Amino acid sequence: MPRRPGTPRLIREINDRAALDLMLEVGPLTKTRLGELTGLSKVTAAQMLGRLEERRLVEVVGTLEGGRGPNAALYGVVPSSGYVAGLHVGPDVVTTAVADITGEVVAEVSVDPREAADPVSVIRRGVTKATRRAGVAKTRLRCLVIGSPGIVDAGTGDLRFAYDLPEWHLGLLRALRTDFRRPVVIENDVNLAALAERSAGAARGVDDFVLVWVGRGLGLAAVLDGRLHRGVSGGAGEIGYLPVPDEPLPKGMRNPRHSGFQSLVGADGVRRLARAHGIRRRSAVACIEAALGEPERGGVLLDELAHRLAIGLSSVCVVLDPGLCVLSGEIAVAGGAVLAHRVEAALAEICPNPTRVVASDVEGDPVLRGTVLLGLEAARDEVFSQS
Repeated sequence: MPRRPGTPRLIREINDRAALDLMLEVGPLTKTRLGELTGLSKVTAAQMLGRLEERRLVEVVGTLEGGRGPNAALYGVVPSSGYVAGLHVGPDVVTTAVADITGEVVAEVSVDPREAADPVSVIRRGVTKATRRAGVAKTRLRCLVIGSPGIVDAGTGDLRFAYDLPEWHLGLLRALRTDFRRPVVIENDVNLAALAERSAGAARGVDDFVLVWVGRGLGLAAVLDGRLHRGVSGGAGEIGYLPVPDEPLPKGMRNPRHSGFQSLVGADGVRRLARAHGIRRRSAVACIEAALGEPERGGVLLDELAHRLAIGLSSVCVVLDPGLCVLSGEIAVAGGAVLAHRVEAALAEICPNPTRVVASDVEGDPVLRGTVLLGLEAARDEVFSQS
């Protein structure tokens, strides 16, 4: 990309974008306060707001009372200047959220993926239903971000492999972009959960951490120096395939449900462990909830599960030394802080690198929240750019 000299136009663009980002971060601002935060004079701040109003990117949203003289006008970003759609795709349900440019979710719906013939139809149905509920035309969407289990090719951005979604295959990304005529991004679901955790969860503002998803399947996202590490092929974080002692070795791309680390701490492994301790429930989440309610028998179960998790996490922590591990996914969330504390203690016994272990602190669906966050990055660049 050719470098642009510091022309007055470029300086105006930089100032305008800084103002918009500030209003998104801290909320509506007066002309005076905007000048103080950006380091601009009151006259320059007024000119900047005039340009942004002319482009219909900001508007007066109220007044600030209590000062001397007339009340000062408060300026905020116009929410309807852009919209994004984020989708969390699973084998049993696809959830779609539509958010405006400020990040406010204006509609959220779920559809059954088995009611459509192909993945493109599934996504189209979810997006159509969500935009109708939001009262937003699909043409106003700036981009779509799809969170999916499996491996996303680091070079092409296409879904390379997803065991639970056999109909989702190479070529899907191109088909979606052709159908929607909009930018479309497919991202691994656990990576998106990590983005949400860093933005509004237990890893808020942390530049180095790992997130381990413990649910029906296993996954890991590594954030290093503030950036997601995807690996050369996009397969970084497939921790379910990690070989562990006394368990069968995973074989290639097969589902590791009965082998490797996933056989120990995935949903099936948790149910087997619970049965061994006399706790029988239909789901792994229900097993953990029952264990929390039975301090004696349940405490032994949680200790064993924590030890199993520590075995796999120790391999990650001695290589990456992240300092922080966030436990997410339905099983980990069910265990909450009680399970996280036990994992931290078990990990400290076998890993030389001190690692804090905490439970997820994101409200709602962290994967869905991650799709919206990633979509907003692209949408804001497009909406706010004058180039």
